[in-house]
Amino acid sequence: MSAIILNIKWGDVVKRPFKLSVIITLFGCIVVLLSLLVTDLLISNTTSERIRDNQEEKAQIVSRTVAKSEIVKASLLQKEKTEAIQAYTQEVQTITEMMFVVVMDIEGIRYTHPNPEMIGEYFKGGDEKAVLQGEEYVSVSEGTLGDSLRSFTPIYDDNGNQIGAVAVGISLDNVEFALSQGHQNIMKGSLLGIIVGIIGAFLLAKYIKRMLFGLEPYQISKLLEERSTMLQSVHEGILAVDDDLRITLVNKSALHLFKKAGLSDQPIGMKITDYMPNTKLDRVIETGESERNEEQTLNGISILTNREPLIVNNKVVGAISTFRDKTEVNQLAKQLTGVRTYVEALRAQSHEFMNRLHVILGMVQMGAYDELLPFIRKIIDMNNQEAAVITKTIKDPVLAGFLIGKMSYARERNVTFKISNDSRIDEALSLETSQELITIIGNLVDNAIEALTTSVEKKIALQLKKNHGKLSITVSDSGPGISAENTEKIFKKGFSSKGSNRGFGLYLMNQSIEKLNGELKMSTNKRGTTFNVVLDYAAMRDGMQDGD
Repeated sequence: MSAIILNIKWGDVVKRPFKLSVIITLFGCIVVLLSLLVTDLLISNTTSERIRDNQEEKAQIVSRTVAKSEIVKASLLQKEKTEAIQAYTQEVQTITEMMFVVVMDIEGIRYTHPNPEMIGEYFKGGDEKAVLQGEEYVSVSEGTLGDSLRSFTPIYDDNGNQIGAVAVGISLDNVEFALSQGHQNIMKGSLLGIIVGIIGAFLLAKYIKRMLFGLEPYQISKLLEERSTMLQSVHEGILAVDDDLRITLVNKSALHLFKKAGLSDQPIGMKITDYMPNTKLDRVIETGESERNEEQTLNGISILTNREPLIVNNKVVGAISTFRDKTEVNQLAKQLTGVRTYVEALRAQSHEFMNRLHVILGMVQMGAYDELLPFIRKIIDMNNQEAAVITKTIKDPVLAGFLIGKMSYARERNVTFKISNDSRIDEALSLETSQELITIIGNLVDNAIEALTTSVEKKIALQLKKNHGKLSITVSDSGPGISAENTEKIFKKGFSSKGSNRGFGLYLMNQSIEKLNGELKMSTNKRGTTFNVVLDYAAMRDGMQDGD
């Protein structure tokens, strides 16, 4: 039944008369047309008010300018209607395209007028009384030249006494013409906007069609179904998040692994930081850099994960993680790593023991029996003392054996390796935790030994100290220090200043610190380098903490 219904729906979609490009063009045109009509209604009144305000402001500027003129003031003070003041106002009127510029004295008698016959008569209009009382304003009235918009400005002498006034008029026909021109411009702009909107909608439709690789909606739906089927059939787990760190996609393999780890089987929509608190996808989104073949734990299940940022138009819009269960392989790898560590320790001890046997053989052949006895006692005392100090303070047998081997290896390299007396671990740790501690301490000590290759003074100090539920591991050396340009790079996978096919020790150490929820600090100068690692000792006793 479902297959029949699906066929009917596909058929209905295929028979639709309109294509995606036609639909987008029509809707785009309608939206643009409605938007421009609403805009025209909203801004027409505002534009008309603005034009009227501009005309009023123009008239006020002219009237204020004339009121400040020395020619005008001089004529009013001398009470002479001179040709100079008439010529001046006529020039201002012509330049500013005013209807009239009239100067009157304090009695309202005109000193200038566009019609010279009106000079000497009283100003007409009835709206000039307030300006003769010292008020500046704009009004609309009818005068001898017709209806006009008038700006009145009082004229004062140098002592602040009013001696007259200026009236500047703009024809109302000109104001209405300016308003009409403004409205016509709005209509022209709207028409142009409609044309541009139609063209833009058409181009947008073509652009979207090109971005969709020429596919119609029903074809996109089909591809989406195929993509979903492929994602669900992949053996590896796949999880994707958006730029807000919300989970947008999880396939069946990932859900199966999450269920195995005891996590919810409905993660879609949840924040990845809430669902998997120790995830690193937030770091990928922040940096925009890929992370590959990262080994992590998910509630005790070891996984191997790859993380990739999702980039669109050079902007990170999310991240995707692919992962698979590597618990058994990782357990075997850790066991092999531990065996290799033990083999290296035994090799160092064996090599040191053979060197001492050669010395004893030579002394026997030489007959130096008096010197032989102190030599043997010294060896016995030194070995017993080292073993006694370590086994007394380090109760974990795996870690204690590892440190004894490292002391032998350091002596073989002519390096003084001192473990402080206050270093204590009072109980055995889990095998997994011991392996992580060996990775941390071993890589720090090995790097310190290599750093002392060219140093005259070769000393390394190790301190393990418990305080308030924390375990502090400090390794110091007397080497030449780390250059400033390398301090940020030494923890990156594959980076090494000692040649190719190296640069994994500190990277693995950093991963172990993250697994134990620890912190790492480093200080370096020309007199040596110190690494300090602080771990949660209580959590270590209970085993490894869960990762993502």
